[in-house]
Amino acid sequence: MKHDLDDVLAEVADVARPRAAEGRVTSYIEAHANADPNSFGLAVIDMDGGEYVTGEVDEPFAIQSISKVFSLVLAMQTADEAEGVDKELWSRVGVEPSGDPFNSLVQLEHEEGRPRNPMINAGALIVDDVLLNHREEPPQAVIGLLSELAGDQVHLDEIVRDQTAEEAARNRAIANLMASFGNLSHDVEQVLDAYVHQCAAAMTPRQLARAVRFLGNDGVDPASGRQVLRAEQARRVAALMITCGTYDSAGQFAFDVGFPCKSGVSGAIVGVVRHRFGVCVWSPPLEESGNSLAGHVALHELAERLDLWSI
Repeated sequence: MKHDLDDVLAEVADVARPRAAEGRVTSYIEAHANADPNSFGLAVIDMDGGEYVTGEVDEPFAIQSISKVFSLVLAMQTADEAEGVDKELWSRVGVEPSGDPFNSLVQLEHEEGRPRNPMINAGALIVDDVLLNHREEPPQAVIGLLSELAGDQVHLDEIVRDQTAEEAARNRAIANLMASFGNLSHDVEQVLDAYVHQCAAAMTPRQLARAVRFLGNDGVDPASGRQVLRAEQARRVAALMITCGTYDSAGQFAFDVGFPCKSGVSGAIVGVVRHRFGVCVWSPPLEESGNSLAGHVALHELAERLDLWSI
């Protein structure tokens, strides 16, 4: 089986790698603009800990919007222990696809400061606002959760943190708009700081593939046996990934890939196949919607070859 899966990953890489030339590396953060466009890593980690990899799977990068999955998990944990997830979280952020770019203000204005879902920037800021109700240092809590799930100490990329903070004007506008509608309870700069820090968590494709597995294992981390989320909550996070996790291309991803995914502008996409494995692919050049182009191709090819459709 290992030999077969290794062969499949090699075939997938051969198909996907050349497609990166059609994409464009993100330019608004200098560290990502300087990324090697030829970098490519694909890691599949099964529930028993079997690791199948090809390419640069041990190269760290700032995970950016992939962090939204884990900050949401942490907020669901903490809200569950306090006033309840519905009251603290879902009353303030929706669960519908946006159909708009991840940093759009237009829909937010129209819907009176309530973001469509937690996978866009506005929704992630609400998640961090919830975390600030319960955690003195939300970024450290998110990095602690990532480290636990990855089985390695996760560090902060301070250069990316600083560059992201310098380019925060649009996120600041989003936060101020929500505050004007009464949907932000903490200082805008405090919320932005938490968000910028979590986006700068640096991880490798191998670590991310490990970290996401619990969502396909009824909320249980297969490495430790700890119940990270209740099974029904884990299913809801996975549902948000498949409907909202790849920006305004979520429908195309569901059509092409068929299992829950979440992307980030540094070129990584994580995915989870229930009761089978976690996966991460990394290739910095992006398609127009902000998802890794070669990563999109790789996940489609993997789903086709292994019959991974989950919907």
